[in-house]
Amino acid sequence: MKQFKTLLLATALCIGTVSFSNAQSKIAHINTQELITAMPEMKEAQKQLETLSKTYQTDIQSSITEYQNIAKQYEAEAATKTEEENMKRGQELQEKQQRIQQFRTDAQQDLQKKEMDLLQPITEKAKAAILKVGRAQGFDYVLDSAQGVTILADGKNLLDDVKKALGI
Repeated sequence: MKQFKTLLLATALCIGTVSFSNAQSKIAHINTQELITAMPEMKEAQKQLETLSKTYQTDIQSSITEYQNIAKQYEAEAATKTEEENMKRGQELQEKQQRIQQFRTDAQQDLQKKEMDLLQPITEKAKAAILKVGRAQGFDYVLDSAQGVTILADGKNLLDDVKKALGI
């Protein structure tokens, strides 16, 4: 009878251990920032953003140069103009300076919007590839190691597999 109880206890422990190990989730990790940076679409998006940024910077610089030239001209002619004309010119310069500042703000907002528009499909493609590879390999969770999440050293890194799935 004592052997039977021991055998029954051992069997229960084995079944419990197997059930517990099957109930554990499989977890992998990936550095999404590294993945997105390696994607060709991201490199193309960065080129587009650089081009747009340089265009805006050139336009702003030419406006500033024009403003400085007009300011020098008005300053040189100030002695020969009436006080009313000088005040009008000063107001004109102030408005021009405000337009330059507004253009700078609008350009920055436009760059941010363009960046969001370009990055959204790239991040969605990366997410879809991560989900596809993670599911194909039987993982329940895939943690993003780029976000500062502490990752166990023995967890599977899916970066190479996802890059392969994306053809990178």
